[in-house]
Amino acid sequence: MVGIVIVSHSQKIAEGAKELALQMAPEAPIAAAGGLPDGGIGTDFQRIYDAIESVAGADGVIVLFDMGSAIMTTEMVIDSFDGVDIRMVDGPVVESSVVAAVSSAVGMDMDGIVEAIRDAAQTPKLSS
Repeated sequence: MVGIVIVSHSQKIAEGAKELALQMAPEAPIAAAGGLPDGGIGTDFQRIYDAIESVAGADGVIVLFDMGSAIMTTEMVIDSFDGVDIRMVDGPVVESSVVAAVSSAVGMDMDGIVEAIRDAAQTPKLSS
């Protein structure tokens, strides 16, 4: 299965998105990397590194993120990995987490999950 990492400036947001995704796909390999070690708002290289390492496997890892330094720090972390297919995918964190978890759990490959997340990001929530 493709691993999923949720990176947020807030530990509660990352953990909440993970919790919701696991409700939909309990067997999906998901890790949350949110906030700073002291509980503050921010992103932490080691938390992101450990999260990716915890779900990394032969099928690769998708990283979802909120904004700003989450992107920059994640890019630095990815540069420190060798031999792991890690892709950052732009999409709404909550919806993307659920789509990625369900897609991974049913055995979809990395490219399929990336496309599913992009499709979900383009799908309106309300019909006007």
